[in-house]
Amino acid sequence: MRIAVLGAGSWGTTLSILLAENSHQVSLWSYSKEDAARIRSTRTNPDFLPGITIPESVRIEEDLDSSVDGAEMIVGAVPSQFLRSVVSRLKVSRGAGGGLTVVNVAKGVENNTLMTMSEMLHDTLPDLPLSRIATLSGPSHAEEVSRRIPTTVVAASTDLDTARLVQKVFMLPYFRVYASNDIRGVEIGGSLKNVIAIAAGIIDGADLGDNTKAAVMTRGIAEIARVGVAMGAHIRTFSGLSGIGDLMVTCMSRHSRNRYVGVEIGKGRRLADIVGGMVMVAEGIATTESADALARRVGVEVPIITEVYRILFEDKDPLIACHDLMTRDPKGEL
Repeated sequence: MRIAVLGAGSWGTTLSILLAENSHQVSLWSYSKEDAARIRSTRTNPDFLPGITIPESVRIEEDLDSSVDGAEMIVGAVPSQFLRSVVSRLKVSRGAGGGLTVVNVAKGVENNTLMTMSEMLHDTLPDLPLSRIATLSGPSHAEEVSRRIPTTVVAASTDLDTARLVQKVFMLPYFRVYASNDIRGVEIGGSLKNVIAIAAGIIDGADLGDNTKAAVMTRGIAEIARVGVAMGAHIRTFSGLSGIGDLMVTCMSRHSRNRYVGVEIGKGRRLADIVGGMVMVAEGIATTESADALARRVGVEVPIITEVYRILFEDKDPLIACHDLMTRDPKGEL
């Protein structure tokens, strides 16, 4: 297939390499002309994926129209809060697009609209049928996938045939893809786990211990599932790759940007200083705002997410937040 990958960060670059290895014709679009020129000349992306060579067959583009021209599949690897501004520039219609499939790999919920990425894509590209939109998600750090470390993810769409198409396109011996028709659950699991990962990082940074971290991860997936089910997702999705699987890797991995943010906050640093020193985007920061608002919209209680919001945006002391969580009224576990 002819595939355009939008976003030359670590994940977009990794997926362009993976797709090229799977014999697809791939273009990789970068919003920065300077970055595109450097990647094209050196065949590396040291700011985001050091030590990895990009095949000559991957066409590097800085012009968005040229990148998507003739594409049968578009992969959106732009951070979630910027994806709409990029996609809105695409000249895609039902007639011109034909069998075009759009695959989102960003993990977030749009701040102002509280739309998931598939909802936002359909809103921005109304001529593209919802059934041709998919999400690829799961425990998959680019730093490991780019080194061919065995990884499993899930491709989800409202149309199972679309999910199976994405499964076929991305599948490799080291990159196993499962198919699902619960795109809502996959998106909510992949997005809200970043908020819980910030909480897990805070625990590590504050040296609160393994018991506390296990509690936050376990109760965190309960909160994520609560929101997802209220939005029509299937409960079983949250025990799968895009639920507990993605939550585990993001809460524990040294590669996790969201966990890193939490660790630094747990050590006493301010959010603005942490973000100012990062090259990559920690999706969980913006998603914390969305998740808190989304939970209130659907009428479910998410105490951990709420406390992370207060720590990030109201300067609440993490130790006080922990105390407030521990001293809530007694409840049944299920």
